[in-house]
Amino acid sequence: MRHHRGQMTKASPASTSALLQTPPDLLRRLLRAKDRMDAASQEAWPIARLARVSNVSATHFAHAFREAFGLPPHRYLLTRRIERALALLRDTELPVTDIAFQTGWESLGSFGRTFRDITGLSPSAARAQARARAPEQRRTLALVPACFLNAAQRPALDIAVSEKRRREAAGINRA
Repeated sequence: MRHHRGQMTKASPASTSALLQTPPDLLRRLLRAKDRMDAASQEAWPIARLARVSNVSATHFAHAFREAFGLPPHRYLLTRRIERALALLRDTELPVTDIAFQTGWESLGSFGRTFRDITGLSPSAARAQARARAPEQRRTLALVPACFLNAAQRPALDIAVSEKRRREAAGINRA
């Protein structure tokens, strides 16, 4: 596990090695863009905008981000949006439509499809599952620091959502 500004992220040996090999100045620039995405994950973050935040070219940013953090910027942003949506579903009474728009999706359909592809549940089912937990389990989880809880519940996006859909349609199971 790696700790960055109140967040825990899963660090594989390969990603840890890549982080150590990333020049400190470039890593600082990449972290600046990552922090901006974390702070405003509901906003659009095209590569060109992230590159401007990092003060590097778009091509260099995309390559360096993937090398340093182990996944492309878009996939990282999706994990943040899904993470935020899960928290809102669990902790608020907001309608699913409002949650979709608050977390950066432009349509309820794309939110629901992507959410299901990543979590395996519809937003409504995820809300019901979170609320079905026993009250004592919720009290116990309240004692766990948020950064650890977020890291443990973070959706794993080791393959692109579109690739996952293609594999499922073709009946291919990942080993």
